[in-house]
Amino acid sequence: MLTELLKYTGMQEKAKLETKALKAKRPGFTDDRYNETSYYIENGLRKVYPYYFTFTTFTKGRWVGERILDVFAREFRAHPAEEYERCIQAGTLTVNYDKVPIDYKLKHNDLLANVVHRHEVPVTSQPITIVHMDEDIVVVNKPASIPVHPCGRYRHNTVVFILAKEYNLKNLRTIHRLDRLTSGLLLFGRSPKKARQMEHQIRNRLVQKEYVCRVEGEFPDEIIECKEPIEVVSYKIGVCKVSPKGKDCNTIFQKLGFNGKTSIVLCKPKTGRMHQIRVHLQYLGYPVVNDPLYNHEVFGPVKGKGGDLGGKTDEELVRDLIHIHNAENWLGMDGDSELSMFNPRKGDLDDSLVGPLVPKDRVLGDDDADPVSREPSPCDESCDNNTSISCESLPHPLAVSSLTTSRNVDAKVTVATQTGHEAPDFSFNPDKMTVDKHCYECKVRYRDPKPQDLVMYLHAWKYRGPGWEFETELPDWARVDWVDPDISE
Repeated sequence: MLTELLKYTGMQEKAKLETKALKAKRPGFTDDRYNETSYYIENGLRKVYPYYFTFTTFTKGRWVGERILDVFAREFRAHPAEEYERCIQAGTLTVNYDKVPIDYKLKHNDLLANVVHRHEVPVTSQPITIVHMDEDIVVVNKPASIPVHPCGRYRHNTVVFILAKEYNLKNLRTIHRLDRLTSGLLLFGRSPKKARQMEHQIRNRLVQKEYVCRVEGEFPDEIIECKEPIEVVSYKIGVCKVSPKGKDCNTIFQKLGFNGKTSIVLCKPKTGRMHQIRVHLQYLGYPVVNDPLYNHEVFGPVKGKGGDLGGKTDEELVRDLIHIHNAENWLGMDGDSELSMFNPRKGDLDDSLVGPLVPKDRVLGDDDADPVSREPSPCDESCDNNTSISCESLPHPLAVSSLTTSRNVDAKVTVATQTGHEAPDFSFNPDKMTVDKHCYECKVRYRDPKPQDLVMYLHAWKYRGPGWEFETELPDWARVDWVDPDISE
């Protein structure tokens, strides 16, 4: 017991120092954060060895004056009060990083912290390839399933952590974002000035963007311009719809080919609303083939075509979306700043809903939504890259694209081998596995996500701005004659 308490105490002291360091050195992380765990490759997936992490949040107004145990027992009903009582008494659930009694009454600005044994969700082992890199900017081709930055159950399995740990590219500035299921071009600034300059170009619509997707049915031959305004139904879970109350929106679509069942479509968003391409395609009646969110009858019998949601109110739509979807597929939570100290869980549902990283004998209930509240970014579409390359086929995960990019003059881009990188283990190493007897995640068996759980047929293909242009290779599914093995007869 003493050894365990000392371990937790050490983690909390480390968290205090980390908090101070982050305030003094944004937007990067300290090396201690990068080194708190490592990766291993298994079944074509990048996995993270479990590690200890401290979640923090400030006391909410409605909690002030209440006992800490009462707040947890009421607000986080995933575990019985006895479990929270154990954490408080063990010193793993603290106030202002100090151990408190179970009858402690919360005050304004109290900082609650909880040390947890953290298990992350697997992502594809496909490498992040470098499209272009110089002293000002880093451009990568992001595989699908990997979030850009820490959120929800993803931290080390994110682009910014992988680039830092394996490519020695640290303190990158995010210029724009792509959703987790999005593949394709992702730009980072290596200096605040460059990041601001590029972000300014995107926000002021000086950047032309081209996406490629595969949609259901035969898309019309003529060029289609959709100007339907888009409204965010819920920032909490990241869902949008076409609505007269929405913001102005404009996307141009052009069919590139049809294979008899599905069409390849070129998409040129003129604005940068959240999920713009996906929502406009849903409205037109040609949703992305495997869009887990907008290609679903939860939006009504015609799946949102023409704005027809089957008469549902926004509240009913959000409720139904949370209920029927495996939260890990398309919902996330900024777990590093919200009180997701314990993931709420309740009940068992039909096993057909079991998804990636869900116990074989359990699926996620409504409280597992773990939503993230965030504003739309200048470019925030969801895409995918279904190439067959995996880390197991490479001597090292640092892969360099051979694309030619244009920055006033054409030049082949090459990247020198990075130093200070940490390659993942190419098989599970039991010596690196930690187990905590109080950790729920350690007690259950998880099923690996299937390939279709990691893929959506939407890809950020080309970005062009004043004096610069970047382009990625197209994924396999973007070939006109490609046949989806999941829907072929």
